[in-house]
Amino acid sequence: MKPFILACSSLAFALLPAQGATYVVDVSAPRQTVSHFGASDAWSMQNIGVWPDTVAQAQIADWLFSLETDGDGQPRGIGLSLWRFNLGAGSSEQGRESQINRGTRTECLMNADGTFDFTKQAGQRRFLRLAKARGVPHFLAFLNSAPVYFTENGLATNTGRGGTINLKADAFDGFASFMAKALKGIEANDGIHFDYLCPVNEPDGHWNWLGPKQEGSPATNREIARLVRETSRALTAEGLTTQVMVDESSDLRCLLGIYETTWERGNTISTFFDKDSTATYLGDTPHVPRLILGHSYWTNTPIPYMKTIRQQLRDVCRAHGIGFWQTELCIMQNDKEIGGGGGYDFSMKTALYVARVIHHDLKYADAESWSWWRACGGDYKDGLIRVYDREQRGRDSKLLWALGNYSRFVRPGAVRYEVGGPDEDPYGQMVTAFRNQDGSWAVVAINYADETADFKLSLPDGKRHRWQAYRTSEEETLKPVGSPTVLPPRSITTFVDKPLK
Repeated sequence: MKPFILACSSLAFALLPAQGATYVVDVSAPRQTVSHFGASDAWSMQNIGVWPDTVAQAQIADWLFSLETDGDGQPRGIGLSLWRFNLGAGSSEQGRESQINRGTRTECLMNADGTFDFTKQAGQRRFLRLAKARGVPHFLAFLNSAPVYFTENGLATNTGRGGTINLKADAFDGFASFMAKALKGIEANDGIHFDYLCPVNEPDGHWNWLGPKQEGSPATNREIARLVRETSRALTAEGLTTQVMVDESSDLRCLLGIYETTWERGNTISTFFDKDSTATYLGDTPHVPRLILGHSYWTNTPIPYMKTIRQQLRDVCRAHGIGFWQTELCIMQNDKEIGGGGGYDFSMKTALYVARVIHHDLKYADAESWSWWRACGGDYKDGLIRVYDREQRGRDSKLLWALGNYSRFVRPGAVRYEVGGPDEDPYGQMVTAFRNQDGSWAVVAINYADETADFKLSLPDGKRHRWQAYRTSEEETLKPVGSPTVLPPRSITTFVDKPLK
């Protein structure tokens, strides 16, 4: 066993014993700026937010949002910096007639006569306020379907309609106006300003459009472009600065080409950000930033492919002058290394698997934002927190705290820097380094292996540093561990510092 040592300056590094592999933060090689780490309120917060036990609510909110520590320096939470709010379509009011599973129905803030009722979505909106009170700086609203009053079939689910948007031909402007007025109303009633709005979610997916299960609709690229332009005009009319995001793709492969769909719903990046795509180009549309949003489902195995497709995505985004956000991930049945999505896992098995995906999204896809799917869930690997609705309580997991190794310490505006050293081992050690806007560093070291790691890390920036490490393992949950000299097996350790003057 050889020590893991942080060399805090070029002088200090020269005095270290020449043993073990050395990882060097290349302070001359900045990469992407990281905007935030997040999760969504779907679908649990509509229930949790109306629990009568506010202590239980506060515990869940602390785990997700808090940046405070207790008297021993133990973090109370993972400090998410982005909260995704599911703006509902009205399947809840329809009940069984919605043809949607009860647990995935949502209320709509708008009534059938076009008036708004801001007593609805009460549980979700309570968590908006709990998030803001704990310092969450950014909010995103996303929709899985237009309100049922605007859809072709009168439902918030597609029910096998095919690959076009479930929206009446004359309702694009009405849908856009609804979104703008809903966001403006939430800001007036709850004090929450939405930085971002996603009008469609997984429009290129094929799995959800064959029959009822949850709110959702496909859409062709031309339909998305039309809706985004209408939404831009509606936001301007309401005096909002909210940015309109595209297009929450269900699979990274749909961003790059045609995957299990047709040409109308593929090649998303070139469709929206290549000027030759005259009918769908959004690069000059007000409120639309030069960003593409996608989900990392299905592309995390085999391991070499996970790296390759993200490198391809990075290169295509660079060629088009756009950034990439990863906005959803949970465990699916093809994630066979950890047994697929069924059954909740509190252990490091899922936590390490997801940390490896985060590492690949950040390092190889240059992701500028990274979000998990559901903040809270049931007996499935889709929640950071396991919730027991009948008992009205939650239980934290290693997955929650593993995300915290990134979200709590890599703050909005941090810049990722390259790290040189031995060849990376996705079953061994993986390292990423970030410099926050206040000058502090956060270096995340994953040890996927069953053995203690043997390496040293150098930060040759000519400054002295005082390091504090936080570790998540089977025995620890983002625990402060001083300045350790080893990386234990099956662990994630974040080293943070502020340069000494």
